[in-house]
Amino acid sequence: MGLHVEQTTTAQCFELQGASTPLVTQANSFLEAVATRGLAAMTLRAYAFDLVIVLRWLCKISRAFDQLEQADLLAFIRNEQARNSHPRSINRRLTTFEAFFLFVTGRELPRGKGVSTATPNYRGRGYDRYTGAHRIGPAPRRAVRVKTPKKLVEPLRADQVQAFLQTLDRYRDLALVYLMLFCGLRSHEALRLCINDIDADNQSLLINGKGNKQRVVPLAPIACTTLGGYLRCERPRHCLTDRIFVVLRGSKRGCPMTLAGLRSLFRSRRQRMARLHNANPHRFRHTYGTDMARAGVGMPVLQQLMGHSDIEMTLRYINLSLEDIAEEFQRASAHVRERYKP
Repeated sequence: MGLHVEQTTTAQCFELQGASTPLVTQANSFLEAVATRGLAAMTLRAYAFDLVIVLRWLCKISRAFDQLEQADLLAFIRNEQARNSHPRSINRRLTTFEAFFLFVTGRELPRGKGVSTATPNYRGRGYDRYTGAHRIGPAPRRAVRVKTPKKLVEPLRADQVQAFLQTLDRYRDLALVYLMLFCGLRSHEALRLCINDIDADNQSLLINGKGNKQRVVPLAPIACTTLGGYLRCERPRHCLTDRIFVVLRGSKRGCPMTLAGLRSLFRSRRQRMARLHNANPHRFRHTYGTDMARAGVGMPVLQQLMGHSDIEMTLRYINLSLEDIAEEFQRASAHVRERYKP
């Protein structure tokens, strides 16, 4: 099935094109219904691409859509694992699969036989053991999901940051990196910045973040200076967009810079220098968060700066680097040796 995703003429809406079947029509109706909920464009785009993968898989199996059961999700998981999909991506597609099935049939995927789900934690019988205030009900059945590995994301070292910055020769590119490194912006947040989002008097930025949530963050002086240089010297005078970051060369000069263009900027630097193998846009944002935590910024403040909806996300996001751990270990070891010194 030659399906692909295209953005519609209406704002922040996507649709599947390339095939005309009842399921594709229902998928586009599903995307339209999701869009009416006011979800972010990136979320809608993820739904659309997930549906492409789901529908391609459905074409390969000989099962009627309304006859599917949860056991069929295991076959979908195996198919995704064979494609080397990341566990988080698989789980997101399973969520999309289940939501689409509910939209089309009006019911949940039936459990059926041959389903393997995570076993709920046993919580005992009777009342809550801590307060005794309420009875403990049966643990809910969990959905079919794969286990996601919890890996620590190391921030960039100082020498890596300096080496990367030395490869940049445009105000625009420097400003983009500074917004991630010194202001903690996500890549799509930086690209969506508009001229009116800069408050030069208060040295701040209005960020339209994940989930269409707005926040105000301080604008680091070095980022402010570099942005000013870009707007004065490099950005074309007559752009058809109010987005700050635009294409500077070629037929699309003056058009908004895309995520693909930003990824290409970082990819070319990683290919040039082996020690920059992990220098992607999100790694600079992670480095910002780690540096703020090292400097003693409190978690509630850091949560606001990073634009996290839950402080648990901030706590998971910020991890001490191996250098920090080794330094603290050496300091503690010296103290212990001194204590037991004969």
